[in-house]
Amino acid sequence: MSKTGSGVTVAGVDFGTLSVRVSLFHSERGRLGSGTAEYPLHRTKSDPDHATQSHEDHMRALAEATRRALEAAGISGSEVAAIALDTTGSSVVPVGAGMKPLAEYYLWCDHRSWREAAEITARAHEYQLPAIEWCGGVYSSEWGFSKLLHWLRHNPERRGELASAFEHCDFVAAVLSGVTDASQAARSVCAMGHKWLWNASLGGLPPEDFLVKVDPLLAGVRAKLDGRYLTSDKIAGHLSAYWAEQLGLPAGIPIPVGAFDAHWDAIGAGVRLGDVVNVIGTSTCIIGLSKTAQLVPGVCGVVPGSVDPQLTGIEAGLSAVGDIFEAIARRGGKKAADLAQGIGSHRAGETGLLRLTWDNGDRTVLVNPELGGVTLGWNLTHTAEDEMFAAIEGTALHTRIILERMEEHGASVERIINGGGIPQRNETLNQVYANALNKPILVPQGDVTSLGSAIFAFLAAGAFPSIEAAQKAMCPPHKVYEPEPHSVATYNEIYPLYRKLYFALGSKTSAPVSAGDILPKLREVAAQVRSGARGGQTA
Repeated sequence: MSKTGSGVTVAGVDFGTLSVRVSLFHSERGRLGSGTAEYPLHRTKSDPDHATQSHEDHMRALAEATRRALEAAGISGSEVAAIALDTTGSSVVPVGAGMKPLAEYYLWCDHRSWREAAEITARAHEYQLPAIEWCGGVYSSEWGFSKLLHWLRHNPERRGELASAFEHCDFVAAVLSGVTDASQAARSVCAMGHKWLWNASLGGLPPEDFLVKVDPLLAGVRAKLDGRYLTSDKIAGHLSAYWAEQLGLPAGIPIPVGAFDAHWDAIGAGVRLGDVVNVIGTSTCIIGLSKTAQLVPGVCGVVPGSVDPQLTGIEAGLSAVGDIFEAIARRGGKKAADLAQGIGSHRAGETGLLRLTWDNGDRTVLVNPELGGVTLGWNLTHTAEDEMFAAIEGTALHTRIILERMEEHGASVERIINGGGIPQRNETLNQVYANALNKPILVPQGDVTSLGSAIFAFLAAGAFPSIEAAQKAMCPPHKVYEPEPHSVATYNEIYPLYRKLYFALGSKTSAPVSAGDILPKLREVAAQVRSGARGGQTA
């Protein structure tokens, strides 16, 4: 009998920006052990938008992390019944004959293709391409076609070698399965639907004539992106003998179709219909579910099957959250963790500051990368802690705008789960979100990194009949932060001010608004909070 008993053991893999984590889970005992391994991020002083990684580094790290996980779990690799992998995205690699990489990955945070993204956006609206509306109306430099076009333009000597291009999650699954023909590789509905303008109801990828209008260099690319477009309850392939030896796992175990990390993080956090998961880290990825595939203006994508294969996945987000906190701390000569410790006694509206957290642009719902952060209400006594608290309030109020937009277009929001690393360490943030959104905030009481991957691996191994059954068995319980009525009332006064400024300042074509009431109202609210005039609050 195996050390793990009668249940099933699987490997869940999470490729992050700087490292990969492999976790081994048992269907009855939970997490058995994990291993991590790092890989370098290649940047250049001459171009701050450049961010690439080597496929060889990724695969070396995957092998190292898998063997470390086996050692930490104290089990033999022969006990592992399936392996599933999520990755960042869009992280794009062009490939040639035999699935050989022609370049390093354009990592998700490589923004060199901002010109290409703007051209795709302009041509899409001229062409009246329906797919552009399904991804917020603006194409991003963080997405697939813009990155591929940038590579084509800047590598003329290798254009003729291009056989295809892949998202990281799809390429790693194909490589592990020993696929050498790009047309035989599985492609993730999650990755291609959210980042490549793929839409099953619109005939898949954009038409050839549209792509050629963007740039003749894209001629023929549509056919080169052929393959099996599948949801993650389907099998991408089976582990090849070569990679089985490298990883220390059995040959032939199933590899389900992969997805992006935030989408599977939502599964690991316990998302169900009626939930929204905020995966809060350096930025925030917001994942929701809906029974219907209904257009939601301004969000990053509405894709049937991208999260739960039986439901429509909705992706939105904030362009910076943790990065803003770090920047505030850096300017104040402190560490973000120390500032977070110093705001535990701050109360809703107390600072008198109103913070529009556009420091890295707006991802949703304005989809405007040209914006910058705005803070109103400064006085001579404000501290870095005050700005930190106002930034948390700002990200919460921005999230409220996004959730309202989702609810207006058919995605119910009953529970909100704060996932990612920051909510595990910042109770103040969770309580502010509960109050600003006037909904309970649930935070997983345990590490869920790579658990989403493991859940799909369990499905591939036949250990559970459904995602819901796997979540019930594997997901940790949640700590719940309930809304505080007095703070809810305060944010209900502040939110209309925030909303008015958000839409007035966020678009070049916005109608004029009267803003003379904003600063006096912020001062009035702050004075009442500090004096204890609002119920439930004491000076």
